[in-house]
Amino acid sequence: MLALQTAPVDSLAADTLAAAAPPPDPTFMESLRGGLELLFLGGWSMIPIVLLSVLMVAVVWERIRALRRAKGDPDTLTRNVSDYVQAGDVHGAMAYCRERNTPASRILQRGLERLGRPIGEIKEAVQEAGRRETFDLEKRMDLLASIAAIAPMLGFLGTVTGMIGAFRQIQRYEGLVNPSLLAGGIWEALVTTAAGLAVGLVALFAYNLLIGRIARLVNGLERVSSDFIDFLQTPADRRR
Repeated sequence: MLALQTAPVDSLAADTLAAAAPPPDPTFMESLRGGLELLFLGGWSMIPIVLLSVLMVAVVWERIRALRRAKGDPDTLTRNVSDYVQAGDVHGAMAYCRERNTPASRILQRGLERLGRPIGEIKEAVQEAGRRETFDLEKRMDLLASIAAIAPMLGFLGTVTGMIGAFRQIQRYEGLVNPSLLAGGIWEALVTTAAGLAVGLVALFAYNLLIGRIARLVNGLERVSSDFIDFLQTPADRRR
């Protein structure tokens, strides 16, 4: 009896939710369908262009996360490490650097591990750590630059092969080709150029943006290394 009473209620609730749910936007669905059609009409060259776009997004996202983790305040880091060393607490300075775990702190930690050795050896260790951290910051940027250069070229290649196919049709029918059919073949060939240029422009913009952030971080690393070496070379009675 209870089941008979609840069944109409559940059916009514389902109908109410279905009625309350907004219908899909026909404009959005048409745009999505049109975009997918363009991908298929572009021909074989659209496949590597789409793959390059996915790779570009992955590289940019990974680099943004890496650079965000590498951010810090080089001046504050150097000052605090110098205070630890000035107080004779080298282990505290190393623990402070390990806690921060940024490129600048790892460079200073490398130098702190060489304290007590000749200043030339400390300087070489700091510079070697700086080169390693700089390489890690610039990792995969060459891949992003390659995407920015290759994607437009793939687009042009797809357009050229498409145009070759269109003109072969003209030759095949001895020029007796419907102009609308010929125009359709040409604009389909131009789809690859538009897609390749779009991917290339986004990749180039992301490359320049990331290179600027990396340059600022590397400048901070160089300043940290120089200040740390200068601090070690300053006599103890003049370190304040």
